[in-house]
Amino acid sequence: MARIDDLSGYLVAPDPDGPRLTRALTGHDETGRAVEARVIEERPLTIFLNGREIVTAMTIGDYPEYLALGFLKNQGMLASGTAITGVEFDEELETVVVRTAAETDFEAKLQKKTRTSGCAVGTVFGDMMEGLEGLTLPPLEVRTSELYALSQRINRTPSLYLEAGAIHGTVLCRGARPLVYMEDVGRHNAVDKVAGWMLSEGVGAADKLLYTTGRLTSEMVIKCALMGIPALASRSGFTAWGVEIARQVGLTLVGRLKGRRFLCLSGEERLVRDSDLASVADDDPHPRKGARA
Repeated sequence: MARIDDLSGYLVAPDPDGPRLTRALTGHDETGRAVEARVIEERPLTIFLNGREIVTAMTIGDYPEYLALGFLKNQGMLASGTAITGVEFDEELETVVVRTAAETDFEAKLQKKTRTSGCAVGTVFGDMMEGLEGLTLPPLEVRTSELYALSQRINRTPSLYLEAGAIHGTVLCRGARPLVYMEDVGRHNAVDKVAGWMLSEGVGAADKLLYTTGRLTSEMVIKCALMGIPALASRSGFTAWGVEIARQVGLTLVGRLKGRRFLCLSGEERLVRDSDLASVADDDPHPRKGARA
């Protein structure tokens, strides 16, 4: 199990210098000058559950085992207590096979796919909404001092977004400490990697917050809720359905988190406003290089 009780750095952090994650390409800027730019690589990864092909996802290619586990878990194809006997990645074939001790009920789920608003063509299966029935998340207390500290640290963390743009990040946090920072071309892939890491490491969700660089859509809220994480925050904005679902399950939802500003549309009663706003910078001075997602 991962050690998360100390106050050290990330357990998993982005690797901006990963050799397979970006490619140097030459182009021309607005003046016609030749410039070299680092561009995100994108490659297919086919996920199998036992002997059945489930989906091919477009991904940057890091942490394929976590992505496969998290995708299957978040789609309800790996129920709680499912005995996983193996996770096998073949780099040449670009496939991951997840094996379980017993057959699963994924066939019915495959018949109820719904396309979602997630970029890179995210998919969510119809009965994911059914998984929310009767679900109430634990009432985690969220301190505004922790939100500000997380925003400051995450936005200063070296990442592929800072180097190349065109990518989303999702960060698993506890209190004011970011634990696991995953990136991918789609925010749904990034959150699935976090879910896969939690499943693989046996890490609980009740005291965690999920930070995402993307929009707080219904898909993101559903995934967060089904993972059992009671708080979700983002620099970006909301969709109305995402807010409605968050209120239904008791998820604290904080968006537009920039500098000292934020908007909470679900879970206000669980926020502890313990910050002196005069001591928080009005505009978050993160060192982004002008990269555009």
